[in-house]
Amino acid sequence: MAVKTIDLIVGARPNFVKVAPVYRALQQLGPGVALRLVHTGQHYDVNMSDSFFEQLNIPAPDVSLGVGSGEHGAQTAAIMAAYEASLLQARPALVLVFGDVNSTLACSLTAVKQNVRAGHVEAGLRSFDRTMPEEINRVVTDHVCDLLFTPSPDGDENLRREGIAPEKIHRVGNVMIDTLVAAQPLIERSTITTTLGLRRRHFGVLTLHRPSTVDHNGSLTEMLETLATISQRIPLVFPVHPRTRRRLAEGPHAAIVERMPHVHFLDPLPYGDFLRLVSDSTFVLTDSGGIQEETTYLGVPCLTARANTERPITVSEGTNVLVGTEPAAIVEAVGEVLDGKAPAKRVPALWDGRAAERIAHVIAQELGCG
Repeated sequence: MAVKTIDLIVGARPNFVKVAPVYRALQQLGPGVALRLVHTGQHYDVNMSDSFFEQLNIPAPDVSLGVGSGEHGAQTAAIMAAYEASLLQARPALVLVFGDVNSTLACSLTAVKQNVRAGHVEAGLRSFDRTMPEEINRVVTDHVCDLLFTPSPDGDENLRREGIAPEKIHRVGNVMIDTLVAAQPLIERSTITTTLGLRRRHFGVLTLHRPSTVDHNGSLTEMLETLATISQRIPLVFPVHPRTRRRLAEGPHAAIVERMPHVHFLDPLPYGDFLRLVSDSTFVLTDSGGIQEETTYLGVPCLTARANTERPITVSEGTNVLVGTEPAAIVEAVGEVLDGKAPAKRVPALWDGRAAERIAHVIAQELGCG
């Protein structure tokens, strides 16, 4: 029997968290399947050392394209050109993409243009905000892929409403939760909370990285002033994204940071340490997507500083609240959490740590292997 190659595409650190359980599940399909982990190099993260891959229990990438950063059009084109050469050499039976970064779009397009089947893990998510580059990536990727693995019922509904054939849609659950479940021993071993001198349930965690939040002086200044106000009531821990770190050193921002003694500004953290902080925190304030899912599973209140979310199930069933970007609304929302008015936890169906097994089962049937 001929060996069938599956390319798994990653472009940024969150993609590795999603790919890890899928990689392990596909390994169980046996010797008839060969896996290639392809890192486009869209984002370079200095914390992605050997220990990062060890924590996630996956090997270092088999292929590193080293594309680097750039504007959306140039970066997407560079990824397509670099990946096409690699794809033509390996001729995989399936290309599996994750999430909504430029690498997701670029490699799915490259695959289908070369008549190679493509699958999308985390399909069907929609914010309905076309000003977000990620929304364009999600929509186009879903419309070119052959296999669409959704995490929740709203994903199925979105795809059907857009006219996608039902036989392409497979609701499997949330692979981010697979990684979180598998990493529980690693998270429990972390001592970062005590190392920082913090008490469990007596601090908040903050993440900010979206251009709309950090790339405009007015928005970032307002957010920093808001954090200064919140930190007068409760300490904050802020693992700082590299883009945000650069902006904090510019103009008036550095002076505001100096006035925030109760905010712990940290470099990006290893997976286990970050999730330990989230688990131990009183709340998370974020503009990210994946953290909305992790906090829902952990039962930690999540305040999302955005007007919309592509993960509405974390609001309707989980612990997430959309608080917008107005300083007064954010401060009020934090106050409600501290006053014990956070939403109750409910974990969505199929967020059970076995989504990757379901993905592997579908792929085995589709490719006739395993």
